[in-house]
Amino acid sequence: MDLGLQGRVALVCASSRGLGRAAAEALAAEGADLILCARGESDLAATAADIEATGVRVVPIVADLSIPAEVERVVTTGCEALGPIEILVTNTGGPPAGPFESHSADDWRRAVEQNLDSVVNLCRGVLPAMKAARFGRIVNVTSIAVKQPVDGLILSNSVRAAVTGFAKTLANEVAAFGITVNNVLPGFTRTGRLEVLAGRIAEDQGVSEAEAFSTWETEIPAGRLGEPCELASLIAFLASDRASYITGTSIPVDGGWIKSLL
Repeated sequence: MDLGLQGRVALVCASSRGLGRAAAEALAAEGADLILCARGESDLAATAADIEATGVRVVPIVADLSIPAEVERVVTTGCEALGPIEILVTNTGGPPAGPFESHSADDWRRAVEQNLDSVVNLCRGVLPAMKAARFGRIVNVTSIAVKQPVDGLILSNSVRAAVTGFAKTLANEVAAFGITVNNVLPGFTRTGRLEVLAGRIAEDQGVSEAEAFSTWETEIPAGRLGEPCELASLIAFLASDRASYITGTSIPVDGGWIKSLL
């Protein structure tokens, strides 16, 4: 299936590793040119080199997207190098785990800046050009927690739900311009983030990390963890011409873990 992504310009956030890197690789495989950003310079450079070797144009930018000026710099620099951004994949690391009373006011502020404000500011940066072109794809990587909150992740459960409300409202506002806005909800997926959570569970419950992973797997009807490429395939489709009538949705990629009907 031709997704119509050849020569499209995509900005993929937190794309040096994990889900962000997988999304960037999936878009590059369809011929999209990429603006990659992340905080870690060495990992970002390595990822950019690997993807550039496949034949697409790649612009890596080291940035902290929780800072509004950094978001503006990423958008401006990327557009100057490759042209207007047509596809935006928002993605940031999840906030710390822990119960409510373990988090300070600063923890809440940082979670909002990192996981909500960054999405709002990125959308603000790319929408004018998308509206002018009457084409755009915005895909937000959030979490299964927006449909079924995960114990011990009160920061993520709260702030990512706010992203969902923002995205649904924005989708309705920009649909007439040929712009779609959707959320993808990764479940328990084999990434560094999950290793951190397993370590936290092991410490809190006095079990091994292997036992933590095994518990997750028994809760998933598919019987296994997800792979980053499985989420990335959905992102590539939602970014494509083929997905022009899909907007305002939140789609889980979770092996059946979420128990709700919707």
